[in-house]
Amino acid sequence: MQYFAFQWHITDECDQRCKHCYIFAEGHALLVSMTWENMQLVVQKCVEFCKKFNRLPYFYITGGDPILHPNFWQLLELLKQKEIPFTLMGNPFHLTEEVCRKLRSFGCEKYQMSIDGMEKTHDWFRKPGSFQTTLEKVACLKKAEITSIIMTTVSGTNIDEIPGVVDTVVKTGVDVYAFARYVPTSDGKSNEKSDWYISPERYREFLATMDKKFKEYEKEGCETYFNRKDHLWTLYQYENGEFKIPDNAEKGTIYGGCNCGNCHFTISSNGDLMACRRVSNSIVGNIIKDDIKDVWLNQMESYRNYEKFSKCSKCELLAWCRGCPAVAAGSHGGNFYSEDPQCWKKLEEESC
Repeated sequence: MQYFAFQWHITDECDQRCKHCYIFAEGHALLVSMTWENMQLVVQKCVEFCKKFNRLPYFYITGGDPILHPNFWQLLELLKQKEIPFTLMGNPFHLTEEVCRKLRSFGCEKYQMSIDGMEKTHDWFRKPGSFQTTLEKVACLKKAEITSIIMTTVSGTNIDEIPGVVDTVVKTGVDVYAFARYVPTSDGKSNEKSDWYISPERYREFLATMDKKFKEYEKEGCETYFNRKDHLWTLYQYENGEFKIPDNAEKGTIYGGCNCGNCHFTISSNGDLMACRRVSNSIVGNIIKDDIKDVWLNQMESYRNYEKFSKCSKCELLAWCRGCPAVAAGSHGGNFYSEDPQCWKKLEEESC
């Protein structure tokens, strides 16, 4: 039976004020934490929803920093009772060997932290000392047999440092490494004149560099797994022959790419259901007030109109790629179906 994923932001509280954070970039005047009563209701509704569609629930619990929620441990106990697997996405500051052992005892499978450049750059993005603290906590997670994940948010401000980040996480013994692109939180940051901007040509060159580095490490048998998360990897691998469109592919069927509208919901700290947390205007309902099934079958339909993609709908990779609609929306005034600004593919009518 397949999983249905819920990215659940249980609190906005956080020890950091990261410069690329969508919570604080959007000017939240009030930091919200979900009540314990509503948290229990969320678990109940998610379980019931999954039963209706013959799926298993899987929670990606985050924030803010989820461990700061006053009912954090109660929630983990509830998930353990219901045998619901989960991953935590948080900060390193409250992790100790004892905390990690406790997390594992409640069923935590993975813990994701962030490294957003080499030390000086990362600490500028987040806060002084967080680079070294993050690396130090990998050992705590591994000792507790929790899979350690490091995620990087790539932008024009740190793109040249990412190969060095990879060397660092491999040396540290991180289990999984991945990167995703920065979603602009203002028109200024999506502008080509901005330091945050990445041109399509530069991004393709970056993928080529990372592909070479990943393959070198994979050939050496290093223990770090490199998750090629960005859907533009599909385009890159299609061009170099590593990905081929299957002969038996059926027209109109979606086989890969963004899972928005497919097997994923985001639940915000106030209960809002979002198609994607990285798409700020994608609220489709509220889990406390609404029936999730109705939201999924009705409101979410507006994120499944694949022929509306302005560029991707004309591409042979529509069913497998579609780039990142969140990055596209953040760069084009909230338009989910607009062109991915880092897609370098030239379509025939574009070159005419």
